[in-house]
Amino acid sequence: MVLQARNKHREAAPKPPQPPRASQSPLRGAPDVGAGEPGPERASQSPGRKGAAGRKGPRAEPAASPAGRSLAGRLATGLRGALGLRRAGRGRTWSTLLLAAFAAILHWCHITHLFENDRHFSHLSTLEREMAFRTEMGLYYSYFKTIVEAPSFFNGVWMIMNDKLTEYPLVINTLKRFNLYPEVVLASWYRIYTKIMDLIGIQTKICWTVTRGEGLSPIESCEGLGDPACFYVAVIFILNGLMMALFFIYGTYLSGSRLGGLVTVLCFFFNHGECTRVMWTPPLRESFSYPFLVLQMLLVTHILRATKLYRGSLIALCISNVFFMLPWQFAQFVLLTQIASLFAVYVVGYIDIYKLRKIIYIHMISLALCFVLMFGNSMLLTSYYASSLVIIWGVLAMKPHFLKMNVSELSLWVIQGCFWLFGTIILKYLTSRIFGIADDAHIGNLLTSKFFSYKDFDTLLYTCAAEFDFMEKETPLRYTRTLLLPAVLVVFIAIVKKIISDMWGVITKPQTHIRKHQFDHGELVYHALQLLAYTALGILIMRLKLFLTPHMCVMASLICSRQLFGWLFCKVHPGAVVFAVLAAMSIQGSANLQTQWNIVGEFSNLPQEELIEWIKYSTKPDAVFAGAMPTMASVKLSALRPVVNHPHYEDAGLRARTKIVYSMYSRKAAEEVKRELIKLKVNYYILEESWCIRRSKPGCSMPEIWDVEDPANAGKTPLCNLLVKDSKPHFTTVFQNSVYKVLEVIKE
Repeated sequence: MVLQARNKHREAAPKPPQPPRASQSPLRGAPDVGAGEPGPERASQSPGRKGAAGRKGPRAEPAASPAGRSLAGRLATGLRGALGLRRAGRGRTWSTLLLAAFAAILHWCHITHLFENDRHFSHLSTLEREMAFRTEMGLYYSYFKTIVEAPSFFNGVWMIMNDKLTEYPLVINTLKRFNLYPEVVLASWYRIYTKIMDLIGIQTKICWTVTRGEGLSPIESCEGLGDPACFYVAVIFILNGLMMALFFIYGTYLSGSRLGGLVTVLCFFFNHGECTRVMWTPPLRESFSYPFLVLQMLLVTHILRATKLYRGSLIALCISNVFFMLPWQFAQFVLLTQIASLFAVYVVGYIDIYKLRKIIYIHMISLALCFVLMFGNSMLLTSYYASSLVIIWGVLAMKPHFLKMNVSELSLWVIQGCFWLFGTIILKYLTSRIFGIADDAHIGNLLTSKFFSYKDFDTLLYTCAAEFDFMEKETPLRYTRTLLLPAVLVVFIAIVKKIISDMWGVITKPQTHIRKHQFDHGELVYHALQLLAYTALGILIMRLKLFLTPHMCVMASLICSRQLFGWLFCKVHPGAVVFAVLAAMSIQGSANLQTQWNIVGEFSNLPQEELIEWIKYSTKPDAVFAGAMPTMASVKLSALRPVVNHPHYEDAGLRARTKIVYSMYSRKAAEEVKRELIKLKVNYYILEESWCIRRSKPGCSMPEIWDVEDPANAGKTPLCNLLVKDSKPHFTTVFQNSVYKVLEVIKE
């Protein structure tokens, strides 16, 4: 390690206006072998039926038996098929992959530049970098730090599986509770990397002495992958750079043209602030999980389009499912929308029962694998996703009975849909009661509050945060200015027109007991339904537009599709149309990018730095702290002190603890609040006056939230206001600065 000196100017320069960001809250293997041209023509199963014709052109060559070919050969052939290329087109395959790699590098550079510009991360001290990981981010990073600093890797894993600091005095398996497999993997990579570099004598970081001015003491700042925080962030940005390569391949495969891949990538960049927040909040679960959803949806698209299923495709889908679900507890809800969309595609006749059954089996297997890897996490088995899989499996098994019903085709669709909907809800309720799981009950309450006047403490904590409110009215306007919304609407209307054309012939024909109609291009119908599902999620919860916007970018690639717009491309060259659209998009899109590039800032949080330093040097290592969830994450990460609550709000027990801790901002008596804190073995409470007066919108200050929960004390002076003036006789003020006031709980 080389120690050098350099100066750093920290004058607070006014920041230029920042673009609207996605909220920063406290929100696969190979394709099928032997696939030929994208969207090969399918064999008609009902002579004379009406519907969209399959794409013309030669079929894919018959694939050799999987047993007689190496896995690498099958994967390579499958990749060429996924790109819509013949075997002879190896040169074009490589050029497509090179373009995808260029998109990946471009996105990696973009998000790395934005992150560095926003925080000047390379010049921060270790403590400042840890404080920059606010709320959930700091909580997740703390476990990476634990494994990295442990005597051995396995000792570090044992420590996070027997954690006594996060919910003191409980000992919990944080790997199970918080989906920490990314931190485990990254910590192992970091330890391997540093050991190898030390062994061969290569320097992994350079440390500098940075003078901060303003009477502040100098700090040491280290750059390079040998620094844990730099390594952690770098891997996340590399993963999300690779995600852009997947988007290019995805758009290319779906549209059948590399112009489609270009449209997808440019739409993502032009709407970057609406598509991702990885450049502002790298440690969040979606940063690790979402790239695997892109791969998973690409594989699903390929399976829907392929005329024959191969084992390699299904194994790849299973692996991508697992990699998507393991890092993120919310993944099950996204997969619920996917299998619901696939079920609807099956019901109306765009995919056959054999293909859907295989997909359902793969989802079941991947769910079972995640259940095992998450140490028997019951939330997975009691989820709507698991219940939906079982119900769809039952519907498929009952197909012969449905076909014997003497009802119209439309009535049969409605019957199967109702069977799935009500069956899923009932089975979810029963499994939750059997296993006694209430951890996800707040999600149902949150959705209820969106449509009715239901309110409770937990629901208000969510709905008062902007990221969990309804989608902003400005969001559709931003989509429109970049022409993303108009392009997607044109594509969606074209798909709907095709669906209506297909459905009309089925609905109006005489009833028969044998239904064998099978339509082409089910992958297009699936993407349209998935778009509707993501739109509903994004409108209800603004944070979830991070699924909607990238999917809109993928859908926009279909403006290059000859399946939808062949009639236009017969008259006008496709390239002319596409580049005209991209030129129009770039007017606002380039302005959006320039606004992002103009963000220049530097992270600094002196009040919290003073607080952390005081805790580290003025309290015992086993002193227990309570306070606001974001602050507790920093206390655990940087001061290594036990805390009783934290920002991961998905556990019923943790929600109950947080409610007790937040009673400091209620109108209850100080003696009553102190008694409850003593039961939690709290030694110090970190009071923040801003939490007592902060009000994002009417009814959303902490005292007002408590008025809903505790109407008996409504009208009294909030306890936090009283304690800011005088903490005695139940508490003693031991530290205070401009933001934080640390109260020692006086034991009786």
